[in-house]
Amino acid sequence: MYATAEGTGRYIQRFPSYRDAPFYRTVLGLEVSSLGIGTYLGAADDASDQAYTSALLAAAEGGVNFFDTAINYRGQRSERAIGAALKSLQRDEIVLCTKAGFLTPGAVPGFLKPGEVCGGMHSMDPAFLADQIDRSRANLGVDTIDVFYLHNPETQLSFLTREEFEERIRRAFEGLEQQVADRKIRWYGAATWDGFRTRGALCLPRLAELAREAGGPEHHFRFIQLPFNFGMVEAYLERPESVLQAATRLGIAAVASATLQQRQVLDQMPASIADRLPGLTTNAQRAIQFTRSTPGISVALVGMGRPDHVRENLGVAAVAPLTTAEYQRLYQGDYQHP
Repeated sequence: MYATAEGTGRYIQRFPSYRDAPFYRTVLGLEVSSLGIGTYLGAADDASDQAYTSALLAAAEGGVNFFDTAINYRGQRSERAIGAALKSLQRDEIVLCTKAGFLTPGAVPGFLKPGEVCGGMHSMDPAFLADQIDRSRANLGVDTIDVFYLHNPETQLSFLTREEFEERIRRAFEGLEQQVADRKIRWYGAATWDGFRTRGALCLPRLAELAREAGGPEHHFRFIQLPFNFGMVEAYLERPESVLQAATRLGIAAVASATLQQRQVLDQMPASIADRLPGLTTNAQRAIQFTRSTPGISVALVGMGRPDHVRENLGVAAVAPLTTAEYQRLYQGDYQHP
């Protein structure tokens, strides 16, 4: 089972005021919340596991159906916390995303060769990724993962020539297309930190070309994840074609991470931004509103490790996102991108 159009459509009918706001977007045929829950931070202990599971249940019960994790988050424990929450939820209503690439203690297969590892910490070997996907499916308790990301593939650019790097990406994509054929994942993509922010690192149109080489015109490279908040707006401003414009042109959904940047952005919000985000009561809500209103971004991820975080952040759900014209005006006046 995996997220379906029918399941996600049924899900959003339970939240008519949010649906009409609109809080939900259609992404590759699925109805998804424009706020997603992330599971990166926290101690690797039972108390944090229980808090995350409670937060995930509060999110799903409150209108959020986009869950994000990775096998290395809290040493596989974040995936398992999601798995615990999913036991009380309808699987076809939840869009489930995870990642792999970094070597996670306790989850490194014995067959992985040193030549397939960069910096002693990162691999995109197809057999390694297949192993990680199986481990993630077991942790999550699911047959099929909706979105699987290569986790920070730009890590390998420090160790390889561009030609070597692209060959590894192509091989990884070929393996991931097979994982789609085997119904272990639905789509795949790249979750990055510097990859789409640093000029000369990752080129999204080139990644799409490699995906076409690996999977043909109907390839399944359909998601990217990258940091985006009012202090990190490179993906929107870059010219002549921004990353977000390229993603839209290529039919690739863009998911924003670091929406609150571990709450660092909350004390740095310019008054000119806050004043133009009406109907909200906290800077966390305003930061989420800024990111989810950005043209080309489908979902704004926020790490939420407790139910009270979820309840506060869901304050955005009943407030319409900015129009494109309203959003563009945020970049005028006394606000200057850092």
